[in-house]
Amino acid sequence: MTALLESSVGPAAPAGPTPGTAAGRRGRGWTVFLLLLPAALLVVAMFSYPLLVAAWRSFAYPELGTQNYAWFFDGATNIGVLLRTVWVAFLTTVICLAFAYPYAYLMVISGRRLKTLLLVLVMVPFWTSLMIRTFAWIILLQDNGLVNEGLGLFGIGPLPLMRNTTGVLIGMVQVLLPFMVLPLYNAMAGVDMRLMQAATSLGARPSTAFLKVFVPLAMPGVLSGSLLVFIQALGFYITPALLGSPTEMLVSQYIYAQVNGQLQWGRGSVLGVVLLVTVLVLLAAAAALGRAGRRRQGATAKREAA
Repeated sequence: MTALLESSVGPAAPAGPTPGTAAGRRGRGWTVFLLLLPAALLVVAMFSYPLLVAAWRSFAYPELGTQNYAWFFDGATNIGVLLRTVWVAFLTTVICLAFAYPYAYLMVISGRRLKTLLLVLVMVPFWTSLMIRTFAWIILLQDNGLVNEGLGLFGIGPLPLMRNTTGVLIGMVQVLLPFMVLPLYNAMAGVDMRLMQAATSLGARPSTAFLKVFVPLAMPGVLSGSLLVFIQALGFYITPALLGSPTEMLVSQYIYAQVNGQLQWGRGSVLGVVLLVTVLVLLAAAAALGRAGRRRQGATAKREAA
């Protein structure tokens, strides 16, 4: 009887909206919205709201006006602190890239056991507190520490490795190096090594094949790792505060001094806003340079093809 009814009436219509219809698209839209809602609320609560409060305080404390911005741009000390912060972040990024690139390449070309060991060594710093690592560097880098004692065996030193920019760079590079290694390894692992073999079979030297084939294909990892390290280095506080000097403070230390030391909430907020704007400007410049580089590569490829 059921088979007879189905044959006469036809198959039952599916329950719910059809995916290709307007109702189906609206259903998918609501599903995506509900999935993204918790993350959006978290971003608003943990980032957007404090940012808006800081921007408001930069104009409203101690009274409504632009006096805090005038204080920042009229002081050579303030500009010097900002430039020093950007310079230290840039040096940290360059040093991390110099160490991470060969390390990530070794991870790509090594066997399974060595690759696992190298990956574990990269992940070990994440299992140790940042404060503990910084205090360990204090013990190692002080005037009578292990590093200077080791250099003394070769007749070198003692060198001033703390309370200056050198100590800050050493501590920041050690902390941020994994954030450069992992994006580089992810990008390098996606490069087909047979392309380098093809280049060498066509007459290119191994160094030329590496520079002309492998390096451009791994460039997304360089860019993503550099951005991660640079942006984090701009806001570092614990490592510069413990290994650096009060006379060479960075923006994060300066904000702490203004807010906690002098109770200047407006000036501290201005420092934060200016640092954020600096980051956005640098990111926009990096994006523009990346687009220009891609256009040049595309034009070069077209000329070679022609």
